[in-house]
Amino acid sequence: MKLIDSILKHLFSRFLARRRASGLFRRTAMPDAANFPRGATSIFDAITRERRRVASDDIAAALIRLESDMKGLSADEAEARQEKFGFNEIEHEKPLPWWRHLWQCYKNPFNLLLSLLALISLLTEDMAAAMVIATMVVLSTLIRFIQEARSNRAAEALKAMVSNTATVIRRGASPAKQMGIPIRELVPGDLIALSAGDMIPADCRLLAAKDLFVSQAAMTGESLPVEKFPDISQPFNAIFDAPNLLFMGTNVISGSATALVVATGNHSYFGALSVRVTSTGRVETAFQSGVNSVSWLLIRFALVMVPVVLAINGFTKGDWMEAFLFALSVAVGLTPEMLPMIVTSTLAKGAVKLSKQKVIVKHLDAIQNFGAMDVLCTDKTGTLTQDKIVLERHTDAFGEPSDEVLRYAYLNSYYQTGLKNLLDRAVLEHAELQTHDDRKVDEIPFDFNRRRMSVVVSEREDQHTLVCKGAVEEILSVCTGIRHDDEDVELTPELLKNVRALTQELNSQGLRVVAVAIKVMAKPQSNYSVKDEAGLTLLGYIAFLDPPKESAAPAISALEKHGVAVKVLTGDSELIAAHVCAQVGLERHGILLGGQVETMNDAQLAQAAQDYQVFARLTPHHKERIVRALRGNGHVVGFMGDGINDAPALRAADIGISVDSGVDISKEAADIILLEKSLMVLEAGVMEGRKTFSNMLKYIRMTASSNFGNVFSVLVASAFLPFLPMLPLQLLMQNLLYDISQIAIPFDDVDDELVAKPLRWNPGDIGRFMVFFGPISSIFDILTYLLMWFVFSANNVAAQTLFQSGWFVVGLLTQTLIVHMIRTPKLPFIQSRAAWPLLLMTGLIMLIGVCLPMSPLAGYFKLQPLPGSYFPWLVAILLGYAALTTLLKRIYIRKFGWQ
Repeated sequence: MKLIDSILKHLFSRFLARRRASGLFRRTAMPDAANFPRGATSIFDAITRERRRVASDDIAAALIRLESDMKGLSADEAEARQEKFGFNEIEHEKPLPWWRHLWQCYKNPFNLLLSLLALISLLTEDMAAAMVIATMVVLSTLIRFIQEARSNRAAEALKAMVSNTATVIRRGASPAKQMGIPIRELVPGDLIALSAGDMIPADCRLLAAKDLFVSQAAMTGESLPVEKFPDISQPFNAIFDAPNLLFMGTNVISGSATALVVATGNHSYFGALSVRVTSTGRVETAFQSGVNSVSWLLIRFALVMVPVVLAINGFTKGDWMEAFLFALSVAVGLTPEMLPMIVTSTLAKGAVKLSKQKVIVKHLDAIQNFGAMDVLCTDKTGTLTQDKIVLERHTDAFGEPSDEVLRYAYLNSYYQTGLKNLLDRAVLEHAELQTHDDRKVDEIPFDFNRRRMSVVVSEREDQHTLVCKGAVEEILSVCTGIRHDDEDVELTPELLKNVRALTQELNSQGLRVVAVAIKVMAKPQSNYSVKDEAGLTLLGYIAFLDPPKESAAPAISALEKHGVAVKVLTGDSELIAAHVCAQVGLERHGILLGGQVETMNDAQLAQAAQDYQVFARLTPHHKERIVRALRGNGHVVGFMGDGINDAPALRAADIGISVDSGVDISKEAADIILLEKSLMVLEAGVMEGRKTFSNMLKYIRMTASSNFGNVFSVLVASAFLPFLPMLPLQLLMQNLLYDISQIAIPFDDVDDELVAKPLRWNPGDIGRFMVFFGPISSIFDILTYLLMWFVFSANNVAAQTLFQSGWFVVGLLTQTLIVHMIRTPKLPFIQSRAAWPLLLMTGLIMLIGVCLPMSPLAGYFKLQPLPGSYFPWLVAILLGYAALTTLLKRIYIRKFGWQ
């Protein structure tokens, strides 16, 4: 069944993907509410009213309404309608052209600022700075572009490349005949023939049906298939409950039918939903808003500090051009130009790691959103459950387990000649019953009036047994007896009341109940009919369930342990939802129904979304409103779904999660596609997202605090020194070496306690961290000034090279040492050690910093060798810096926490 379901969904995916494959496809206009009945408040209300009208028509009236007949349309009529209504295609989100995708990867506040700094550096003939900055921007943009393009190609490759045709009845010179045509050529008024395995290609009204079961899970979330038939006598509430309507995007599970096409393309319910999804822009996610807020915090800081540096140096030194170049260098040093590259490479590393766990990341930002997510909304069918019907119970009429009931149910399913539905297949999986001595005598087929079917079997020639299986009430209507403790007794009103109470109890547990009854024929005969279905003895029931996945309960427990609340949003009934949630250990305090959501305003829904964990009988719009309400409450929301009805909520969430077997529209709306529909994969994604965020936060904190300290030190030096404390080229070189040491941060380890809870951007915390830890380095910078001025007599313009060399080494080593000091709240190197790539890279940069003034390149950077007596002072400064940072780190943690 999984293979069949996958094929069906891929068939439908291909239908949606066809537009991309051909430039000849024409998009039909979104149905205008003005063309629908007065009083319709939305497109969906209008479509619902139109479908209700068709559903309430008898067959003749429906044909007249669509200007068709039982012989179908002629080729000329079909062509004319195609001119009027357009092709049977839905709204589709077009892939971005490569140049627009490249622009999307490039545009963010930091890249724009860095590009401006690179341009200014180029105009001032500072080629080194221009090349370094430009390289950072290009690398970060290309890494994101290549990774996302690769993921999008993988997502596209998931769509099966198979042809799609519909069997249509067309009227011609000869009598009406069936013929296959491309689905896109269907028009309203066409008659189509459907059989098991077919995708329903448009909204249709049934004209004839035999044993027709349709899966509407993609639309409604119902796990069990529903019976459909042309009869209009049965009342219905929700439009999807209409017994004679079929909807685009659903599948025929069993049976056959002839149907009248009512609406195609964007005029179908699915088409209107697709238009809504593709016309709605993606909301700014928590990651995007967080990065932008941090970016602007640092940019505003730079815009304040750089003019101050320029003014102080211009007035005190008198050389405004040199002051401008120095201020520009400070701007470059103050701006964490590696941020875009660190963020992108960290996200890309996370995407590659998740790909090994069969997770395709379409948008890199989704990795961090995984880590920030504190609410996961998920559908039920196929996510919490196996998306497979199983025989859960077989009991006698009093609720006790009964092998006899199972045996007779098996005989009924085994010998029936009609198309076997999912319930029959679940019964037939009991292979231990395949060996039996009974032979089939006759069969009384199923029909929708009786809602039951019977087979007559014989174990010996002189005795026939009629075995009847069907809906509970229909079986009870032909029963006069009931089996109790191997004895047949009269079915009294009191026993009948007990029977109904028991079946209602089973229904309340989310089980679909089928009754089994028998009749031993007193006079065996060769042919039997419906009139023989009388005076039966009720044996008991078989009950079916879409069982929960084995991984669901531990996954939910793990997610909740990590601070992620799980909420179930389903279109299925509240009884089934309640039972499944109980089985997977999901606590619930009542269930909110779609009808109640409909009556709530936004404020009321915001409170209800917070209070409830399970929501049932939801429409697509309800799901979207709940997700938006949760986001409005300050949550970072993930949504997992694979159906048509999930697409709006996927687009509205911070992180949309779909599966490769989901319909095309859900995969388009998603940020992440799972190749395995398992919540355990999500738990791994959450932890990977938090590690990714933690490593990004390390870089921002390290760079922001050290850069702030450097600028503060520059301000002090500029005010009192007769020369620049460091030349622009030296400052840029120091900054470049420090940035290179950060390249290994994406590969660093993360302490377990740092990823125990959801993580999100907090610009206020980053600003506080920067101001708290930045001045620590300034203390030791000022001590270095005093050391070089008084101890090594670098106190005049002629000795400025020695002064600058001494501060260059101290500044670079303290900057690099801070990487290890504040990458963890624990004691560095003892309680928490960095990963070996980071240890190796920072150690190498510190070695280069010490050796550069003594290397052949020293003259180019206007540095000079330092005396041997300098190095004991250097060790003392570094040890003092590490000790003071550790002490203040503990104070900071006690007062503010770590993150």
